[in-house]
Amino acid sequence: MKVLVINAGSSSLKYQLYEMLNENVLASGRVERIGMDSSIVTHEPADKPEVRDVSEILDHVTAVKRVIDMITHKEYGVIGSMSEIDAVGHRIVHGGEVFKGSVLVTQEVKLEIRRLFDLAPLHNPAHMMGITAVEAVMPEVPQVVVFDTAFHQTMPNTSYLYPVPTVLYRRHKIRRYGFHGTSHAYVSDKAARYLNKPLQSLKMVTCHIGNGASCAAILDGKSFDTSMGMTPLEGLMMGTRSGDIDPAIVPFVMNKEELTLNEANSMLNKHSGMLAISGISSDMREVTEAMHEGDKNAKLAFDMYTYRLRKYIGAYAAAMNGIDVLVFTAGVGENSPDVREAVCEGITFLGIELDKEKNRIRSKEAREISTPNSRIKVLVVPTNEELLIARDTNTIVKELQN
Repeated sequence: MKVLVINAGSSSLKYQLYEMLNENVLASGRVERIGMDSSIVTHEPADKPEVRDVSEILDHVTAVKRVIDMITHKEYGVIGSMSEIDAVGHRIVHGGEVFKGSVLVTQEVKLEIRRLFDLAPLHNPAHMMGITAVEAVMPEVPQVVVFDTAFHQTMPNTSYLYPVPTVLYRRHKIRRYGFHGTSHAYVSDKAARYLNKPLQSLKMVTCHIGNGASCAAILDGKSFDTSMGMTPLEGLMMGTRSGDIDPAIVPFVMNKEELTLNEANSMLNKHSGMLAISGISSDMREVTEAMHEGDKNAKLAFDMYTYRLRKYIGAYAAAMNGIDVLVFTAGVGENSPDVREAVCEGITFLGIELDKEKNRIRSKEAREISTPNSRIKVLVVPTNEELLIARDTNTIVKELQN
């Protein structure tokens, strides 16, 4: 079976085409600047040179058509025709309380996703455009939606409820949802397989740290708690997001600075985090480089970032009454030995002993970076959210066919 995985944004569309027999990526790419006359299509076929094209792409339907053109092209395509695509899987940021797992796209499912627009106004409408675009181009091909929030639907109410008037939960579903669920699900399963232990037997903390960042406490193979909340703003300090702050800061600053609600929201989401503290960048690589060159603000940003990460790991160890495995993943987690070392060196009381030489080795494979004497296994596990989406899509469509 061949599965096309799509992640649609408001002005972009990323894709990967999988051959599910061996889970090989046949091609990947992205369409950028949708809605403009200078849209950019970047196509990366396996074992062939990258292709880049600039043309007018005014909507998502045209973007999907260009993707199909690319993957079926005589020179740089990877399949003979569109008919070889058996299914399409979509990433959807928010599934609310309705979706506790991946599902086949139906009219009812689309209606529910639309009802959730208020919870994810920047993401879900764009994802819906991707779904409708595929329907227009490939009406007979089954589609599956995979939700970032679904993995966290196993959290107990002690984890997901906020201590605010319960009428807000009943009326507006104000609660913790969590995000990066596909990543936390993928790396936790991969970590258990790497250790050759049942996932259900492990107490695990997974750290998905990139420009956006979240931790998850995984108990008995299920999400027990996670750092992001009703929105992706809560939790860890991130590239441009503040993470946890005193809620009273918001009305106080709005009053003092005469900010609108949109301006305050933009401040916390786009102008805070490492960018605000370092004054240099939201990119950990640039902040770390500046820190090593003696920049005090970069050092402060790095220290605050790793300090807050340690606090969450310690909190989740307490919440689960122990921890067996600590996992680092995503852009920073996979590629910053400095962050991993700073975090692990600050929580040695848990029994973590880092192997500094192993920590400095770069690899695209899952690997252990703790010593044999470490009571907690520390792993670096490259995430692959697209593969998890492809797997779920493959499973659901095969069940449909049977």
